[in-house]
Amino acid sequence: MLAMITRRAGSARRALSRATVLPFLVRCAIGLCGVVAMSVAWPFELFATQYSVPLVAVALYPAFAPRGRGATFAALTVITGWVLDTTFRDSPVVLWRVLAIAAALYLGHSLTALAAVLPYDSVVNIDVPGLWVARALAVILISAVLTVLVLALSAELVGSPFLIATVAGLAGAAAATLLIARLIHRP
Repeated sequence: MLAMITRRAGSARRALSRATVLPFLVRCAIGLCGVVAMSVAWPFELFATQYSVPLVAVALYPAFAPRGRGATFAALTVITGWVLDTTFRDSPVVLWRVLAIAAALYLGHSLTALAAVLPYDSVVNIDVPGLWVARALAVILISAVLTVLVLALSAELVGSPFLIATVAGLAGAAAATLLIARLIHRP
């Protein structure tokens, strides 16, 4: 047991000494996104107690092991915290919290995918993570704007026009999914 711990500590020390700047910054950004999402989703009073330590550990885990299921577990922990806070503590569902959680989870998940294929000791041009983050931020911005517009329109559209728009949107999403699946499986 002690030999295994010593071996793992030695390999962690070796990995840390060989790490380059950009993969390290990507992993720091993953941890930051996880902590932001966790702190916005769970009740603020919880982060002043000792119970914040396991939540922060879960949020930081994908930064240390991006290839595993840690990102999924961290995202499910964030969602669980938000559901518990809004359901049992009767916190209001406010738009800024929803958008902040969604943005932090998406950016963290996207950066985790990048870190999973980016070795910690690789020399990477700044364009690779820069374009990756720019694309992710563009998706976040477009999604946030569309969310606000749809929420504004949903207050105006009540009844059959809203139902028709919902069915048309679901049909478009299903058609896009079928098209992508067909393109992936074509010979």
